[in-house]
Amino acid sequence: MKAVTVPVFLRMFYPSLLWTMPEGNKRLYLTFDDGPHPQLTPAIMNILSDYNAKATFFCVGDNVQRYPEVYESILHRGHLTGNHSFNHLNGWKTPLNVYYENVNLCRSYVDSKWFRPPYGRITPSQIQALKKEYTIVMWSVLSYDFDQETSPEQCVDYVLDHTTDGAIVVFHDNVKAEENVLFALPKVLEHYTSKGYTFCRLDTEAQI
Repeated sequence: MKAVTVPVFLRMFYPSLLWTMPEGNKRLYLTFDDGPHPQLTPAIMNILSDYNAKATFFCVGDNVQRYPEVYESILHRGHLTGNHSFNHLNGWKTPLNVYYENVNLCRSYVDSKWFRPPYGRITPSQIQALKKEYTIVMWSVLSYDFDQETSPEQCVDYVLDHTTDGAIVVFHDNVKAEENVLFALPKVLEHYTSKGYTFCRLDTEAQI
């Protein structure tokens, strides 16, 4: 059984992290981790454009260094960017000083106050060090687009079955997710657009 949503007790245990956005506005917040990717990121942005949707892209600094023109395109097209560390570090396996320095190295390429820990793995000491400078963003719904055992149809179902008003939804713009995200994203956009939802950047009305 995949943990598509986050248990309430975990959200309560880490109240300084951003898990969801305010309800009542029929807004959803799509996020994309691990890019930019030279082909997939532009393809995702084209799909978003078809539905007049804005999103937040949590970028790996090393990928921004490799593909600066794709990163600039994200900003040019009106999306928000966030820090996803420079080397996609697993916080549970990384000493605080190394983790902190790596996140700040990413900031040299991604000028943003928004940070999402890779894999969602971050320690209490890392939270304490980073929350003074960043809004640390987690999620409400995980699409599992990156999971090779998740079919494109299942990916759609995970999102549609669990996404409610104000949800922060995670997709990925990396190679592992390509088939699933390109299949699922337009179906998710079509479904919620038909119900009167809009898709917004996290800075539309961020609250912690």
